[in-house]
Amino acid sequence: MLKHLHIQNYALISHLDIDFTDGFSVLTGETGAGKSIILGALALVMGARADSKAITDGEEKCIIEATFKEQGDKVQSTKEIIVRRELYANGKSRSFVDDSLVTLQELKSLANKLIDIHSQHANLLIENADFQLEVVDAIAQNGGLSEAYGSQYERYLAACEELHKLQSLAKKSQQDADYIQYRYKLLDEAHLEAGELAELEDEQYRLSHAEEIRSALETALEALSGEQGSAIEALRACRLDEAASDLQERIESARIEIQDIAEEAERKLNHIEMDPQRLEWVEERIGTLEELKHKFSAETIEELIAMRDELAEQVNRMDSFDFDIEQAKKNVETEKKALTKAAEALTKSRKAVVPQICERLVSGLQSLGVAHAKVEIPILPTPDFTPNGCDEVQILFAANLNQSLRNVSEVASGGEISRLMLCIKAMIASTKGLPTIIFDEIDTGVSGNIATQMAKIMKEMSKSRQIIAITHLPQIAAQGESHYKVYKADTDKRTETHISRLNQEERITEIAGMLSGKDLSEAAVQTAQELLNNN
Repeated sequence: MLKHLHIQNYALISHLDIDFTDGFSVLTGETGAGKSIILGALALVMGARADSKAITDGEEKCIIEATFKEQGDKVQSTKEIIVRRELYANGKSRSFVDDSLVTLQELKSLANKLIDIHSQHANLLIENADFQLEVVDAIAQNGGLSEAYGSQYERYLAACEELHKLQSLAKKSQQDADYIQYRYKLLDEAHLEAGELAELEDEQYRLSHAEEIRSALETALEALSGEQGSAIEALRACRLDEAASDLQERIESARIEIQDIAEEAERKLNHIEMDPQRLEWVEERIGTLEELKHKFSAETIEELIAMRDELAEQVNRMDSFDFDIEQAKKNVETEKKALTKAAEALTKSRKAVVPQICERLVSGLQSLGVAHAKVEIPILPTPDFTPNGCDEVQILFAANLNQSLRNVSEVASGGEISRLMLCIKAMIASTKGLPTIIFDEIDTGVSGNIATQMAKIMKEMSKSRQIIAITHLPQIAAQGESHYKVYKADTDKRTETHISRLNQEERITEIAGMLSGKDLSEAAVQTAQELLNNN
């Protein structure tokens, strides 16, 4: 239940603190006194869209803080939850739960479990097909069935999306098949090998310069080990005395190294071949590889190999699309069967509870003066699966004898819609277990004894939850166990909105004013007293 409300620098409220009681409370005040401002502040702590224009002129930020008392399993076991919203002049806002920063979505999720505000505009919900379906599900307590259906619906959509994706890919692949296969064939038939181009370029150089390399090696070999004045023979003939033994060792080492070089040069000379045909093939192969690099905009052979492998995968996928699509179709059918089963369970539950809903609505409406009320709720199949099942719900209503049942929004007056919505809220409240419900002028379009009966319904609801009714009707105000008045007062600087809890004498004066206006008559005061005594 809502235990305390603190508002600071919001619209006409510079500072407001008010405690609320459990049971049935009423909130009254003249039009324009600021009741909607207080509701707007409450809406903010429930996660409503923030508007920096709501901050009191000249202030940098406003704060709205609501304290809720959460009832535990035992009467003595209670827990307080403090929800705070801060709005800043720069347009930013922050949300807190028990002083911990939370997201707006987290705030909304929590608030929806703590409080429900039925505003004047909420009566328009009666025209909304989704709301009508929610009413049926709430009374049927279809939370578990709806959750199971929703999960299966997501799986079904995912299966359909996968099938559509495969079909789109298959279609595109079919359109690109010839081009993909052509490109793959070019690369595959090239028999590419990593590092091949560098090896071919080395071989090309050797083959194209074979004569020059042979001549250079022969010259070097003649100098190193030729018969006339070779370096090796010269070094071998060099003999130094013992005084230069270190130098003699170095000369011998050089001779051995030069001898090894000469032998290696001779081996290379023996392997040098003049092979014009091989050179022609190498140059053609290099040309082929360079052409492929240019054609595929690749820098290296390794990039071409990667492209070839990717194209190979695409070709393989094209071959497997038929199988994959067939499997995806089977999966869609499997998920569809499971979804159909979940939808049928929802439909069965909804249809089972409809007679009870109609009976309770008719009974409630009759107690509120609609003596000949008739209500039917046909559940019709939708053309396809929807996020809420396969049912379309429409509340049909008639208020008079011999009047045909029609859509409630077409035939019900404002007062009849108010009464119908109160009956619906009373039913939903008993199943949802909301700890606090605020009715903002749900009595629109009614008066007299009907207003008293509406008050009694709300009072009955308050036995298991906190009910706060904002009203202009004295019959409803008199039924409240606690009475709060919203009023405006002028200061030197501005007009401000205030709220206070009324005592018994103040209640008499307030209700009398609601009956007769500013000029209180003795009859109005007496009637107010009687209304309170009959409470």
